[in-house]
Amino acid sequence: MRLFKSIWRFFKRTFIVLFIGQLIYIVVLKWVNPPVTITQLISFIEGHGMSSTNVSLARMSFNAKLAVIASEDQLFPDHNGFDWKGIAKAMEYNQKKPGRVRGGSTISQQTAKNVFLWQDRSWLRKGLETYFTFMIEKIWGKKRILEVYLNVAETGKGIFGIEQAAQTYFGKPAQNLSQNEAAAIAAALPNPKKYTVKPMSSYVSARSKKIMQQMNFLRPDRDIQAIIGNQ
Repeated sequence: MRLFKSIWRFFKRTFIVLFIGQLIYIVVLKWVNPPVTITQLISFIEGHGMSSTNVSLARMSFNAKLAVIASEDQLFPDHNGFDWKGIAKAMEYNQKKPGRVRGGSTISQQTAKNVFLWQDRSWLRKGLETYFTFMIEKIWGKKRILEVYLNVAETGKGIFGIEQAAQTYFGKPAQNLSQNEAAAIAAALPNPKKYTVKPMSSYVSARSKKIMQQMNFLRPDRDIQAIIGNQ
């Protein structure tokens, strides 16, 4: 009985310490950039490297910010972290075509996954992703979520963030990316190891054209402009 109580106290204290620790970490990351992510570490271990350069949202071009919203999450300004209709459609699609996988993750969910978790589709990871998504929506806000996302998102083999992608593919800072260039980087986001920006794969070439059309459509949206600024 004493052994059981000792084990219970140990696990309870460990849980409390871990819970407080992660809460502090979330709050700190509202102002401090994540030092490293699990995805970056795995990339380094697998031999792909781990190149990244953090920049503020103000040092990213309007095109870069608009491209990822047009590509990944057009309802980003309006939802609370979860696009329930998109999730439902993804689940329906995956049931009809079990050999393929379609995601319904928002930028907020992808940011939570990239910063705090690992890349797989287990129920444990999805559950933790839901928790961290809720927390960063409440603590960070939309602008900080977008900023962190654009700094940690994998944009190629061993390449992370919009600044590193801009420098690697186009030899310029992210604040100078054109609409075409930003759309090309955004087009590769679903699988940046497979869909290459340079040399440009056929998938990226075709998808970037669609993204540019959506960018033109979303450009006047006031809710989006409130997050990314005016061009």
